[in-house]
Amino acid sequence: MKLWGGRFESGPSEVFEQFSNSLHFDRKLLSADVAGSQAFARALLRQGILTEEECRRIVEAFSQIKEEAGAAAFFDGATDEDVHTFVIRKLGEKVGALAGKIHTGRSRNEQVSLDVRLYLRDATDRLLAQLVDLMAELLRLAHKCPNAVIPGYTHLRRAQAVLWPHYLLAYFEMLARDFERFEQARARIDVMPLGSGALAGSGFPHDREAMAHDMQFAGYTRNSMDVSGDRDFALDFLYCCSIVALHLSRLAEDWILYSSEEFAWLSLGDDVTSGSSLMPQKKNPDSLELIRGKAGRVFGDLTSLFVTMKGLPMTYNRDMQEDKEPLFDAYHQVSGCLAVATIVAASVRLDESKPACAEELSRRGVPFHRAHQIVGALVLDSVKSGKKPSDWTGETLQQFAPEFTPDMVRLLNPVEGMKSRELPGGTGPATVRVALEQAQHRLAGMRSRLASNE
Repeated sequence: MKLWGGRFESGPSEVFEQFSNSLHFDRKLLSADVAGSQAFARALLRQGILTEEECRRIVEAFSQIKEEAGAAAFFDGATDEDVHTFVIRKLGEKVGALAGKIHTGRSRNEQVSLDVRLYLRDATDRLLAQLVDLMAELLRLAHKCPNAVIPGYTHLRRAQAVLWPHYLLAYFEMLARDFERFEQARARIDVMPLGSGALAGSGFPHDREAMAHDMQFAGYTRNSMDVSGDRDFALDFLYCCSIVALHLSRLAEDWILYSSEEFAWLSLGDDVTSGSSLMPQKKNPDSLELIRGKAGRVFGDLTSLFVTMKGLPMTYNRDMQEDKEPLFDAYHQVSGCLAVATIVAASVRLDESKPACAEELSRRGVPFHRAHQIVGALVLDSVKSGKKPSDWTGETLQQFAPEFTPDMVRLLNPVEGMKSRELPGGTGPATVRVALEQAQHRLAGMRSRLASNE
């Protein structure tokens, strides 16, 4: 069955019908379509279009459809145009001609917008929960080695020593911003579009506030034309997914490098690595490589819808059917990446046995440019002579340059050097301890906000 007709003398060609049908992918919206249709049935009851008994029959039938949809063969043989016509056909099989009333004053344009919003609201809540899980795992990993010192890199060259928890907190901050972005996107998703009609508004005086309350939306949309042509909320979701994928890709790249034989101060568990069919010594970081690889796929999902929307005239255009596959794919990929990143983090082991003189000279009154030259010369001399930092003594340090004082030898110990970086946001041990406590408190706040959405 189709939700349109009458004006046409013949149906669409078989080629066009196959080209335009979307049931094979938009079936993911079935639960959302049922929930929205149940709410609309109750709205029709309030308008007197449905009787109490009719509304009850329709709502119960929709519940049965949702339950039956869990069967593997539920969609077998279906040739319906999309999930909306499929659901209405199933409704007709249960309530007969009464099914025809459910679309009284409702356009498929607003129905699609509602379904996608309901789907994305649930998807966003799931991703928010997964972000919290990963952040919690990073904090647990930080507490396992609270005093471990690792190299910080610029240009992929060792730059300054930092605490292991400080490094992990950098990714915590990235993920915390991702959480905030998804919260903001959810607020724009969480507006109810029913009552907008095809583009000019419904011809029935629906209580839109009541409909929004029924489906637990924070509010309802303000302009019917905007609703018909709006996919900004979907782009917001895809952008959020893309930034998460970017951050996870960077984390994956770090840990791929640090767990390699060339770095070798981090190891990954057997449960997130694989071997080689030819080289028995290999332990490959496939889990992280897949995360890194899937990031490009998610970026493509954002680009796909962004380009699709760029030249569309007001209001609805069939091009917008192409919004769903990128949304479904991005959600699926990012959810999977977050799940895998969390178990990878749980498997990480740090080898604490492996892994800031110029500033001290400046504090003693040596001009910074001169201090920089002195320390650079010290590094060059150490490289040429094969000396390690621990080979220098206070006496030999002062012999190298009179600006050095014997007590400065302590700064060649990274742990001592980090104690000079106790400003907020730095890697000083006391500062990092406070930052970890604050991160735990912030994480608890995120959990609380997430619980309020349930």
